[in-house]
Amino acid sequence: MGIDKGQTGMDLDAIAPSLVEAGRFLAGQGWAPATSGNYSARLSPDSVAITVSGRDKGQLTVEDIMAVDLAGEALSPGQRSSAETLLHTSLYGAYPEIGAVLHTHSIPCVSLSRWLLSQDQDHLRLTNYELLKAFPGITTHDVDIAVPILANSQDMVALSKAVLARLASVSRPIGYIIAGHGLYSWGATVAQARMATEALEVLVSCALQDHLLSHKLG
Repeated sequence: MGIDKGQTGMDLDAIAPSLVEAGRFLAGQGWAPATSGNYSARLSPDSVAITVSGRDKGQLTVEDIMAVDLAGEALSPGQRSSAETLLHTSLYGAYPEIGAVLHTHSIPCVSLSRWLLSQDQDHLRLTNYELLKAFPGITTHDVDIAVPILANSQDMVALSKAVLARLASVSRPIGYIIAGHGLYSWGATVAQARMATEALEVLVSCALQDHLLSHKLG
């Protein structure tokens, strides 16, 4: 794939199929319209596998996975990663336990986050949902989880710093949403990140339905 495998701890060819599979699953749920979304996995303490920019995530191949360092600089010659690469690599730098990061663009995440931020609410509160037990360390529905919501920006350096600052203020960070943009979630492995993403997407959909029903029936 055009990278010196000595630069990474895990073989890029070994991790690429799992990112391809995750992309097909997430796209199949309608969470990656057009060419939106990007997916990554840690290769070593200072390198990351990530999707190439501008690809249909439901049609990914292993050739669409490249390597970057934690500054977002390409290690795969002739390939360009997403403009949002720093939103991935900053998480790997700050949280050694993160092994994979998935970014989706679902309608519920985009619409609910826009509305909440317009109401000066900078987080989504999730509580009393059984599905919260899908996340590491949560063993009961009776928890109160805050998912940070941040305003969108094209300045990825500033946005990545803002994300880390918000996550540092959360007791149980399981993901965050960029308003009008989409969800970022993670796990120790690609499989765990995929499960966390699915769970969080469903929880956001439940929260949106709860909001709509409360206004319709209230």
